[in-house]
Amino acid sequence: MEGMNEIQRLIKVWFTVFGSLIFCYFIVRNISNRSIRLFFIFPIISLFTIIPLYLSSFHFVMITTFFITWLANFKLLLFVFNQGPLSSNPSISLLQFISIACLPIKMQNNKNPSHQITKKGLKSTWNYFIKFLLLVLVIKIGDYREFLHLNLLLALYSFHAYLAIELVLAIFAAPALAIFGIETEPQFNDPYLSTSLQDFWGKRWNLMVTGILRPTIYNPIRYTCTHMVGTQCAKLAGIMATFVVSGLMHELIYFYGTRVPPTWEVTLYFVLQGVYTSVEIVVKEVGGDRLRLHPVISRFMTIAFLLATNGLFFTQVLRDGMVSKVNEEYTVVVEFVKGAVPWLF
Repeated sequence: MEGMNEIQRLIKVWFTVFGSLIFCYFIVRNISNRSIRLFFIFPIISLFTIIPLYLSSFHFVMITTFFITWLANFKLLLFVFNQGPLSSNPSISLLQFISIACLPIKMQNNKNPSHQITKKGLKSTWNYFIKFLLLVLVIKIGDYREFLHLNLLLALYSFHAYLAIELVLAIFAAPALAIFGIETEPQFNDPYLSTSLQDFWGKRWNLMVTGILRPTIYNPIRYTCTHMVGTQCAKLAGIMATFVVSGLMHELIYFYGTRVPPTWEVTLYFVLQGVYTSVEIVVKEVGGDRLRLHPVISRFMTIAFLLATNGLFFTQVLRDGMVSKVNEEYTVVVEFVKGAVPWLF
């Protein structure tokens, strides 16, 4: 019964989201004055910020918070200033507008969408199937977490996060690809091959977030600070601001998932990543090719640093019972599938 109530709440949440975006499409989209646009969109952004609190399922909360409270809100902020994906095409349809606003997709710009989507966006079916099997394996190994060393457990959670996020984003992007012919945002670009922190955060890890943080945080901060502190310092200020905002958004996601007040380890984690990424950029610019390492060595050092610091990122996961909640919901899903298609088991 509680599961059915939660599904009903989820339907209400997303109907509310769709209704708000329909209002933006038919009303706000036709307003040219930015101040008036902001006046109408601000209540919607506020609603999207608190709407995950209506849900209790961990996975429903995570998906809604990420897609709506983070991505949709940031896209709407750009929309206020007639920028971003919601303003890129004047002839955009209502369904495309809604899909782009709350899903990990963007408009296809070339004349051969199917070829380009396969190349740049979604990977092959086999690729995702293998990652699904790996995720199942990781989940099963996690059942024996009391026997695992903490560092191995943290590495396991990192792998779990990577696989789960990529699969979820691909699942939500695929219908838009099939129905609307919209190019999907590439979610990940083999982050385990990163040769630096700059490469990892800027070009390989969760590129959809990178793509929305760049125009909303990095570019404005860099442009504003350039006139005050110069180009180089402005670039570093933009980087730090981007990591701080990312940290705060992750704190919000954790809060909605656990309903426990933040203790700021996640923000500290992203501040640390921002500091070391900034140092790395400065060192590379000063040292040039003299300090360039072999790719194998740089990849090892990058992944080692990320694994060494991910304890901060997962501190709240371990302390606030998120792992148990995730496993409980996985069990419910497995039992449902067993009941629906018993011949699979």
